[in-house]
Amino acid sequence: MGFLANSLLSFGAAGLGTTAYGLVEAQAFTTRHLELKVLPPGSSDLRVLHLSDLHLTPAQTRKINWIKSLAKLEPDFVVGTGDFLAHQLAVPAVVEAMDELMNIPGAFVLGSNDYFAPQVKNPFMYFDKNRKVQAAGDPLPTSDLVEQLTDAGWLDLNNKQGSISINGVKIHARGTDDPHIRKDDYASVAGAFDNNSFALGVTHAPYKRVLQSFATDSADLVLAGHTHGGQVCLPFYGALVTNCDLPQNQAKGYSEFGESKMPMHVSAGVGTSPYAPIRIACRPEATLLTLTANR
Repeated sequence: MGFLANSLLSFGAAGLGTTAYGLVEAQAFTTRHLELKVLPPGSSDLRVLHLSDLHLTPAQTRKINWIKSLAKLEPDFVVGTGDFLAHQLAVPAVVEAMDELMNIPGAFVLGSNDYFAPQVKNPFMYFDKNRKVQAAGDPLPTSDLVEQLTDAGWLDLNNKQGSISINGVKIHARGTDDPHIRKDDYASVAGAFDNNSFALGVTHAPYKRVLQSFATDSADLVLAGHTHGGQVCLPFYGALVTNCDLPQNQAKGYSEFGESKMPMHVSAGVGTSPYAPIRIACRPEATLLTLTANR
């Protein structure tokens, strides 16, 4: 009994220690830097700030202040890949956090958490790749969020597309609403991208069906989020789950998709669900992508 009691105590202590570490790491915000040679030949460099999965609540002042600080990076373009909200009153918090960033040209798509308030979930369900994903929860003020971002001049790419020129680079951007809850409608934007433009694809959840559509239309780069990089990872192994049908080795960062090797960047995101506020071996992040000419 003594050995068993000691073993249980040790196991419990290890679990508490891991949880405590996860709570700390979830506040260890970091900015990653990556250079990608994806722009048309002769293009000037373009600095793109990729933000995803803020999951903001009004009380998260540390996160809000860190997001504010990202304006000092002086990006040329900002792309938000969804899940800005995590609370009924979060829209003002998003505006506060992104106030200066919203003065910079940008584009966005939405995630399921921009439509529905977070709920308590069994974390082991994420290991079931055949589970049925349902759109559920109390509705959030989605239209208020969209209004704030579009009033700032950002491109709404939820099953929409648009063009913008920055630093002499013409960007033809198109996106989908959240594939995780089947709100994507790529057919509404499908077709060839504009000639002599940088073809940018944006989506929240990087499901293969959507990525293949971007690849078929020869996107130069696709930006996505949703995965949280796995959120709980094992050192020297990586993500245990992706919460979509991508393999774990593409849960975050740069990778290439399909036979065409389409460039793709999946953000590990800034936040977590308020009901699972931990990260392990997967720090919360934003990424400054320096896009350069491919020749």
